Amino acid sequence: MTTRDTATTDTATTDTAQAPGDDAAEYSFDLSGGAPCLDFVNTVSDRSTEPIEHLTGYPRLVAWARQAGQIDGATATRLEAVAADRPLAAQEVLDRARRLREALFALFAAAAAGRRADGDGLAAINAELPLATARRRLARDGDGYRLADDPDAEPALDAPLAPVVRSAVELLTSDELDRVRECAADTCRWLFLDHSRNHSRRWCDMKVCGNRAKVRRHYRRQRAVGTAGP
Repeated sequence: MTTRDTATTDTATTDTAQAPGDDAAEYSFDLSGGAPCLDFVNTVSDRSTEPIEHLTGYPRLVAWARQAGQIDGATATRLEAVAADRPLAAQEVLDRARRLREALFALFAAAAAGRRADGDGLAAINAELPLATARRRLARDGDGYRLADDPDAEPALDAPLAPVVRSAVELLTSDELDRVRECAADTCRWLFLDHSRNHSRRWCDMKVCGNRAKVRRHYRRQRAVGTAGP
């Protein structure tokens, strides 16, 4: 069963910072965007009709970061424990995460459509930009250097957002930006990087949206044949 099938019981208006005992660990996010920032944007389904919120609580945010490979299991466990002790702070981070996600959607959807985004999305990203290097340090990497997480720094509740911001900055400033696409399905609006050979990919997932489109086309052809008569 796909993520969008399993998530139909979620509501876009759920605002509670769920306790660690909820279904966050078992929930499977779709990670077909091609970049962490796009996978993060895709934590809302059916944007054009009745949006389905997949970040229904702080534990879901942690679960997304873990499944996307942005934090490890030990960090996820510590974050959930802190969130349980500080539910209001966890809710504030969840609200920030959702605002960041919508700002990213505005920027990347504009890029996919070949138009200029308004300044609000960019301002929202810039507000989170210090997070991209927070709790990081320079470390040796062979004969050179690289930015790495500080192993002595305790993870803050907003730790899952830092890799999203870094990914967004990298994509927005790269040659890959012109490969960002929006799913052609009428209700989906998920974003992805088109790495197909001729840059003609239309669906976020051929097995989900692509297959539904094929079924609808087949149904329309069958109806056309039926109404045409002998």
